[in-house]
Amino acid sequence: MKKIYAVFALSIAAMAFSQTKPLEKIEPAFWWKGMKNPELQILVYGKDMAQNDIELSDGIQIKDLKKVENPNYVFITVNTNEINVPKFNIHIKKGKENINSYSYELKERVPGSADRESFTSKDVMYLIMPDRFANGDEKNDSRPDLIEKADRKSPNGRHGGDLRGIINNLDYLQNLGVTSVWLTPVNEDNEKVYSYHGYAQTDLYKIDGRYGTNEDYRELSQKLNQRKMKLVMDYVTNHWGISHWMVKDPPSKDWIHWFDEGKNGFYRSNYKTTTQFDTNASDIDKKYALNGWFDTTMPDINQKNPLVLKYLTQNAIWWIEYAELGGLRVDTYPYNDKEAMAAWAKAITDEYPKFNIVGETWLNTAGQISAWQKNSKTGEAAGYNSNLPSVMDFMLFSDMPKALKEKESWDAGMIKLYNVFTSDFLYPDINNLLVFFENHDTERWNEIFNEDPKAYGMALTLISTVRGIPQIYYGSEVGMRGNKTKHGDADIRRDFPGGWKSDTQNAFNPSSQTPKQKEFYDLTQRLLNWRKGKEVIHNGKTKNYVPQNGIFTYFRYNDKESVMVIINNNKKDQILDLKRFAESLKGAVNGKDIISGKVFSMENSLSVPAKTSLIIELQNKN
Repeated sequence: MKKIYAVFALSIAAMAFSQTKPLEKIEPAFWWKGMKNPELQILVYGKDMAQNDIELSDGIQIKDLKKVENPNYVFITVNTNEINVPKFNIHIKKGKENINSYSYELKERVPGSADRESFTSKDVMYLIMPDRFANGDEKNDSRPDLIEKADRKSPNGRHGGDLRGIINNLDYLQNLGVTSVWLTPVNEDNEKVYSYHGYAQTDLYKIDGRYGTNEDYRELSQKLNQRKMKLVMDYVTNHWGISHWMVKDPPSKDWIHWFDEGKNGFYRSNYKTTTQFDTNASDIDKKYALNGWFDTTMPDINQKNPLVLKYLTQNAIWWIEYAELGGLRVDTYPYNDKEAMAAWAKAITDEYPKFNIVGETWLNTAGQISAWQKNSKTGEAAGYNSNLPSVMDFMLFSDMPKALKEKESWDAGMIKLYNVFTSDFLYPDINNLLVFFENHDTERWNEIFNEDPKAYGMALTLISTVRGIPQIYYGSEVGMRGNKTKHGDADIRRDFPGGWKSDTQNAFNPSSQTPKQKEFYDLTQRLLNWRKGKEVIHNGKTKNYVPQNGIFTYFRYNDKESVMVIINNNKKDQILDLKRFAESLKGAVNGKDIISGKVFSMENSLSVPAKTSLIIELQNKN
């Protein structure tokens, strides 16, 4: 998660309770019958709400009613199993007088929703920053109810990409070979500037109007599902935007982490999340890692507060059920209270047993990363089980460019790739790792390697054939680049060419791609579409061979087939002696490279072109 550089003056006065009208908000606005957990907590918000009485119609009993420090809030809990009507009224009463009412609906669930499928190692995940992908509806580029207006000339401004633009390009994504789509947050982010990234959300139940509506979001998900594709929501539990309505008028002071020693109660995180598992860590370092803010515009949410945790849990479940989601990616996972997040993840996966959640675990070693995966032995050693199904392989991400750039030696070069995979035993579910070489927070791969199709091909081959779920970042498949170090985040989040009517060139259409774009695109399309039907890649076993002479070779295999992957990082062609791989070749006489289509003899030696990868489907004598 990137930092925000625009700084806003912040005052404890922001904690002052606002003057509000009676019954301004009910959250969630509706719910569903037949959830596994029948307990529903309803937030009721309005001026001096706690001074009123709340009654439910149809003889429905309130199981629990909580009043908090702020008199504008009341939290009521009901048992939905005890409610036998599709709608009931929430009455706000002052004495005998009924001053407000709200009709609350319990909807019917979509059949099979509890067993909904989620992203797995069979998928390829495509990451989109919606503001920079495609503008499908120019009418919503700016909105009178939202502060920041469209300004495509500003690198850090709103450019107008939206949900309709993504819907309009689903054929492109499907033809490319993508099977799941991860969008950076699209909930309302109504900050004054730099709001396009969406990580400073101001309303967790509402899609930002510049992207579209809640209905548009659900339409996108449903249309993906019709294509047997999935929508993955980027969920943020650690922080909200400073302009969030509940930050402006918080239910209690402990809804957010505040620091008396910081200016106006603010203190920045030290970003040292390794303190979460460091048994010798000081309390003060842990405090500033977990409770410190990302920036002045991102208040740190206190998940230890039971009402906060329930709010976040129900909100995530609401979006899964409403939008028919196929997974969650959770931002800045180790910055949250880990015990609270274990309860959050368990509540969601109890409700949806097949549902996948991947956490952004930006740490340096497999030991540190694996501790965050459900049932991890490393986590268990620290007395913790995260209940988090999937984690992101930041170790592979970090070592991949080093492996291709370094001069070969005993501890440098391609050996670094091999060393990543020697730690696979630490992960309880090795196929449920997200593997990638870039995302919206990192340098563009094609910038690091100067838009070299060969370097891109080696990286794409790797993440597409090793264990786990490959994730690619929008535009890389047409060679997009950008320099974060020199120009900041906006440069790695450029507009996709052809996403705007005024664009002079359209990379969404293969027939109008430039020769360089097409070289990247054709390789990506060929590899990803081949991967779709390869069970041996999705769930097969792995046999690694220690890199020699700048070549890393490994096999993916099961009882039915075997695939040999060769990555040659040398500047010259190499002859590979195949005798070394006899235990994996098992008498195979020929093999077909799925990238070039060439058929090779596998009996003696193999010539591997410079800076090239081969993915060879083996053909046995039988």
